[in-house]
Amino acid sequence: MPVRPFLGAAAGAALLLLGAAAAAPSAAAQAAPKESVTVDAKGHIAADGTITLSGTYRCAAATGRVFVGSSISQSDPGIRYGIGGTHAVCDGKEHHWKNTGRVTGDTLKAGSAHVEATVMELRPSGLMLLPVPHAVGHKDVTLVQD
Repeated sequence: MPVRPFLGAAAGAALLLLGAAAAAPSAAAQAAPKESVTVDAKGHIAADGTITLSGTYRCAAATGRVFVGSSISQSDPGIRYGIGGTHAVCDGKEHHWKNTGRVTGDTLKAGSAHVEATVMELRPSGLMLLPVPHAVGHKDVTLVQD
């Protein structure tokens, strides 16, 4: 089964949750200590504008499909661009994640940027998939031209 439809659903569900997360303590803040996500200090931007971000994650006790999603902002912190999504394994062990994506135009350039990574589970709940965040990480990074 293609991952792209799940990522689209996860992204849409995550956007809905962002409003609720701002109003209440986040589930990620209450996550088990063994759940985490990090972002590497350096990201890469290719000549064609393709962005590659990476880091590590650890999660446990998932009953649905889990993904590590990432977004990046540069000149305007209010505008964030989604950069890929990676299937995650929630076995309590630390794993590496790497997401690649492209933003149209010359929107992002080499230099400083801010990245957010989220470990998000799509947990079955009746006929719907309920997005459940496991961990969220933020990092100021440097985009390096490849």
